[in-house]
Amino acid sequence: MELRQLHYFVAVAEELHFARAASRVHIAQPALSTQIQSLERELGVQLLLRTTRRVELTRAGAVFYERCVRILSDIDLSTEITRSVAGKTVTRIRIGTIYPATVGVLPAFLARIARKYPEIQLHISSGSTDDIIRNLESGQINIGFIRPVENIGSLRFFSIAHERYLLAIEKGNTLAARGDIGIDDLRDQKIISFSRQNLSYTERYFAEKFAEHDLTRNIAYTCDDTFSLVSLVSAGLGIGFAPEWTADLPNSNVALRKVRGIDFRIGLGIAWNAEDPTTSRNDIVDIARSLARQVR
Repeated sequence: MELRQLHYFVAVAEELHFARAASRVHIAQPALSTQIQSLERELGVQLLLRTTRRVELTRAGAVFYERCVRILSDIDLSTEITRSVAGKTVTRIRIGTIYPATVGVLPAFLARIARKYPEIQLHISSGSTDDIIRNLESGQINIGFIRPVENIGSLRFFSIAHERYLLAIEKGNTLAARGDIGIDDLRDQKIISFSRQNLSYTERYFAEKFAEHDLTRNIAYTCDDTFSLVSLVSAGLGIGFAPEWTADLPNSNVALRKVRGIDFRIGLGIAWNAEDPTTSRNDIVDIARSLARQVR
């Protein structure tokens, strides 16, 4: 079994399409098929189900894919550690981010990294806070923009911002014209809330806050993301709490208002693995920390 075969298999497993995977790893499609078949013969199990219309992972293939990703990530991390010990410059930084950071602090962070280290390649991946933590621990990414967590084991976290959520109201709603809105004004309104199956930090936060203010019974609609919430509010189906940056969304029929007695703020910060030399060697964490002074 060769490392290149693992790379080939990962490409097929992620693309689920031999032509796209072949283009991704820069070999001919027949050669890629031959390599995957050779890998299956060596393992003695079928990794992929192939039909004329689709490619799927078998149960064994799904397990092998997870192991391959971990193995290849360990090799990448070992390479960076070795280069760091030898005094070589890190060549690639892998960044994980939750969506709110991509429209907030991430652009400024990337600009500073590019200016200070123009030779470094950057790779950005999106996911939930839990996904990013797992990838930090396994070495698949070097730094993550996530919701608050505790410093556990080798994981380190530093808070850089608190994102404020305001009441989103359809512009035709009578509340939008009022200069002063209190908690009691929300009790005859239908509320749109986040509801994610994995119980993300944001979902748990608002579930607790609505319970605290006795507003849980008003929840009439749920959605999985901020854009969907704004769309539901814009359609006049109810009110909801949305981050301040949604005020800049184009063609929005939504007004944002403060609510007296309610101050919803959700933290955002950076996390890294203390055992990963990439972040400390190139002052990546310090660059991210410096953003805190601008976004608080």
